[in-house]
Amino acid sequence: MSHYLYTSFITLMTVLLMLGLTFNVGRARGKYHVHAPAITGNEFFERAYRIQLNTIENVMMFLPALWLYAIFIGDKGAGDSGVIWLIARVWYAIAYQINPSKRALGFMISLLVVAGLWAGAAYGIFNLYLKTSF
Repeated sequence: MSHYLYTSFITLMTVLLMLGLTFNVGRARGKYHVHAPAITGNEFFERAYRIQLNTIENVMMFLPALWLYAIFIGDKGAGDSGVIWLIARVWYAIAYQINPSKRALGFMISLLVVAGLWAGAAYGIFNLYLKTSF
């Protein structure tokens, strides 16, 4: 039985990242006086809000791909990819908050990781299908 130690750790760190981004949006609401339910009003609040939303969008692709890769290819490779994804998302968040025009590299790296995990998972699923079908 596999415990998926690396993948589980990356999942926990992803939740921690999301929690940090949530607190950052709340902090920005108070600091820039953007009262709920408003989502506009100060550029720096809007940056924090967009960082959070874009990361949520990315997580919705990342976590399923991460787990499918871990199950069908391997936990260690999923974990290594997850570390790269986390670093890229933190890089993206910091760059976006400082200067939105500098966010692209972090975004692209995280998207490439998702694509690699997805391709690996698809390969693993297809390979297992071929082995069990014939």
